[in-house]
Amino acid sequence: MRCQKSKFILSRKVTYLNCAYMSPMLKKVEKAGIKGIKKKRKPYQILPNDFFKTSEVVKKRFSSIVDCENHNRITIIPSASYGLANVVNNISIKEKDEIILLDEQFPSNVYPWLSLKERSKAKLVFIKRPDTLVDSGKKWNEEILNAITNKTKVVAIGNIHWACGTLFDLVAIRKKTKEVGALLIIDGTQSIGALPFSIQKIQPDALICAGYKWLMGPYSIGVAYYGKIFDNGIPIEDNWINRKGSENFSGLINYSNNYGEFATRYNVGEQSNFILLPMLIAGLNQLENWGVENIQNYCKNLISNEVEKVNKKKYWIENKNYRANHLFGIKQLDNKINLIEKLKNKKISVSIRGDKIRVSPHVYNDKKEIKKLFECLT
Repeated sequence: MRCQKSKFILSRKVTYLNCAYMSPMLKKVEKAGIKGIKKKRKPYQILPNDFFKTSEVVKKRFSSIVDCENHNRITIIPSASYGLANVVNNISIKEKDEIILLDEQFPSNVYPWLSLKERSKAKLVFIKRPDTLVDSGKKWNEEILNAITNKTKVVAIGNIHWACGTLFDLVAIRKKTKEVGALLIIDGTQSIGALPFSIQKIQPDALICAGYKWLMGPYSIGVAYYGKIFDNGIPIEDNWINRKGSENFSGLINYSNNYGEFATRYNVGEQSNFILLPMLIAGLNQLENWGVENIQNYCKNLISNEVEKVNKKKYWIENKNYRANHLFGIKQLDNKINLIEKLKNKKISVSIRGDKIRVSPHVYNDKKEIKKLFECLT
């Protein structure tokens, strides 16, 4: 794959290595948004079927990307926190049951569990990163597996850590959760779209994704997968569009207590957003065209040589066997260099997350930009 910068509107003066913050907008995505705005000029051209067909396209595209056989298990959400709230709202848990989270996990995947803990008196177990720079990712994975016991009822983590890119072995974690009868809830916001993922292989109970990062979509729209355990759940929102028969506008006053099948019950109200959904579709279409595995390989090719040359006495980067290529953290061990100021002066856009500088390249970056970043580390 060649550099895809021409598909974006990015300033040549800025080196944007910050897709984990939010993706820059594809020209096609911007065009779809403008078209959607113009469509609202003539509401008489928006037909009842339009409230459903666009969301169906999103569900099918996302199903293809995450290897989900049934697109009706995909639902439209406005945010990751909304998707996780539906999960927490439908979990039966009691006092002393354990919920496993990661240390320094993104807040949207912590606060709902804190609320559940308060209501149920369950125990939150935070698995901290091992206090070592050698084989840190390997040992962290081992500690997660060791923490899963018969007391565990939920493991709620990301595919990678959002601040440093450490990979978690979801196959092994899923196997262990099944052995003890625990749920596996995945926040895929920082991985889906850039790192290959298979529902068929991992078999999570839920997968929640914001759309404005690696899915190349706009803000305030996302997607979620809900497995069989949630088929009869109660959504956090009572709206008309998640009910059976909602396609029949003339029969909407025939009120129904029956929700749509599978994950339809968890659709956000106004899921038919005529601006955001076409934008997300344009982003998903481009991802399918590129291929998620190709994106990950492109990022690997971008960073590998430069990462290997880093002075390990001055900087720590997760071992390549336990790290994603589209997102990684740089921890400064030698504070003699004001690295943050140096990056700022060079107009290199990255994020500071905890004690790490988070770098997240994509297909719009090239090797010159990566070299520019690593030159700041010398």
